[in-house]
Amino acid sequence: MPSSSTQAASSYIGGVSGFTENIVQTIPTKLGSPIQNEEIGGADVSSNPEYHDSGLQCLEEFARVNHYNDVHSLALKITRRRLAITNWEKGDLIGKGSFGSVYEGSNEKGSFFAVKEVSLSNKNNLGLLWNEIAILKRLDHENIILYYGTDEDEEKLYMFLELVSHGTLEQAYKNCPFKESQVSHYTRQILQGLKYLHGCNVIHRDLKCANILVTESGNIKLADFGLSKFMEDGQSLKPGSRSSLWMAPEVANPKSGGYDFRADTWSLGCAVVEMSTGKSPRYNVRDALALERAIRKGTGPIIPDSLSQTSKDFIKKCLQPDPSMRPTAVELLAHPFVKGSSCTQPDLSELLFGER
Repeated sequence: MPSSSTQAASSYIGGVSGFTENIVQTIPTKLGSPIQNEEIGGADVSSNPEYHDSGLQCLEEFARVNHYNDVHSLALKITRRRLAITNWEKGDLIGKGSFGSVYEGSNEKGSFFAVKEVSLSNKNNLGLLWNEIAILKRLDHENIILYYGTDEDEEKLYMFLELVSHGTLEQAYKNCPFKESQVSHYTRQILQGLKYLHGCNVIHRDLKCANILVTESGNIKLADFGLSKFMEDGQSLKPGSRSSLWMAPEVANPKSGGYDFRADTWSLGCAVVEMSTGKSPRYNVRDALALERAIRKGTGPIIPDSLSQTSKDFIKKCLQPDPSMRPTAVELLAHPFVKGSSCTQPDLSELLFGER
């Protein structure tokens, strides 16, 4: 009985003529570094005729020798190669974030990317950008914005990022309200990004639709890591004194004693409400003081009755006031709301050769 990863990898091949020969020649180039030629039965991966009999076997062996989990991970790594940016120019303004402006950039090779800039004189914003750089340079996942590098002149620090030209989820739902199937599709990808992020001991701490990018093909990229934090195993971060509509009660309440990765789970629940309603999370309160109390108490935003039972159950699990009762990203990936999502893996021939 073939494994699920083998079945998935088989679907990538799609009967492309000459596929094995192409991948042998293409993968080392696309990776940007030589393939490790581990000997297999007296010959390396690319020359062993055993692997030329099966494109799937060849791909699997390339993945194994180069320490990727499976063929899909190898393909995604190929498509996510980091740009080496030199001789670049700043283009049009894309948007303004919480602590910096973002522009489109290009270099002499014709590559396009995003450029986040901060003034060297603004010490607070500069610290946030350096924090974001420290976080992003250690991450590499298909649902997290890809970091390319930095540059600096006499006035500003620049950070180069993967260009996601379709904007944020907030912009997307304002332009076109989401159906529940879309919310499920995006939520699953957000969870995949959070699973990886938390596995790297990083808390995002500012998860909301304005900080999540979406490509024209519906792929999600977590972004804006200026407030993110690394955590040691078993560590608990101290709560802050500032509240926001997406903030977990244990983060907003200075008497809570601390918080961990499950604070991002609460924010995800608020983001799902946001995507489902097309509006920022709303609380059943009359004034700012009552709102502050509601957030610190863990009352949670209003969940519309019009949502499906599956959707409401998912949101309620995210918005458990007691963080010890709140599920992790890994646990939520098994919830029916996202488990049946229509998220699909990209076709390998398309990733490697641009074929459709």
